[in-house]
Amino acid sequence: MKKEKTVDFHIKWGWHAISRMYNAYASRFGITMAIGYVLLNIDLEEGTPATKIGPLLGMEPRSLVRMLKSLEERGLIRREVDGNDKRFVRIYLTEEGKAKREMAREGVIQFNNMIREKIPLDKLVVFFDVIKDINRIVEEENAKIKAAEPEELPLD
Repeated sequence: MKKEKTVDFHIKWGWHAISRMYNAYASRFGITMAIGYVLLNIDLEEGTPATKIGPLLGMEPRSLVRMLKSLEERGLIRREVDGNDKRFVRIYLTEEGKAKREMAREGVIQFNNMIREKIPLDKLVVFFDVIKDINRIVEEENAKIKAAEPEELPLD
């Protein structure tokens, strides 16, 4: 099968094009697409528990730790121990983080408006239905693979 005929090629190809566009946009504001994505997923009022950010973004824990450290060093976020449960840390945006988040938000809105102006709604509805089905199938396959993995042997 030629790569151009595979579903994953087109999904990856499209995402890389979008990613390059978002990175070009974000670089004008001194951030990256990944930084913008993290900032967009932090609740403005309540903050977000650090443990919830990784799953929201599909990031591995090590990558998330590095990203949060970098964002803190850049003054875009601050960490606070949860008032109700001292075991948890909440991530809050600083004023600078809120400003960068707004820039990222504007970029996402501009892109989506451009797509909606150029692609008819009926085609977008079909696209959303298909991508939802693909994600469901992939999740089902991941669950099967995970269930088939041999259990780890305890070290004695």
